[in-house]
Amino acid sequence: MTQPLGILLVSGGHERAHYALVLATGAAAIGRDVVLFATNAGCRLFDAARPLEGDEREAMLAARGVAGIGTLLAAAGDLGLRRIACEAGLRAEGLAPEALAEGVEVAGVVTFLAAIGPGQIVTL
Repeated sequence: MTQPLGILLVSGGHERAHYALVLATGAAAIGRDVVLFATNAGCRLFDAARPLEGDEREAMLAARGVAGIGTLLAAAGDLGLRRIACEAGLRAEGLAPEALAEGVEVAGVVTFLAAIGPGQIVTL
């Protein structure tokens, strides 16, 4: 049995959010349990309005044959990835929990750490 992978996304930028999804979907595709925990500006990844998909990097990735955030978010859903937005991070950024995409939990860091247990945590 593999250990769970926790991905802590603290950045609101496209590049780190994109790679958080690359890591998360890759790990889930090989059978690992994955929890993607976004806090502070990283919560933008879970915004139902999907603002990161409007970033100029999306077009560049598509032109180069690389899956973008929209594709990876869909794959994350298909793979059953657990997505958690940090309650304190949402408040810190002035984001309403109601603005999050369907299926995103709102919880704190203790929930994230308990879900990962002795597994690995990667921070982006």
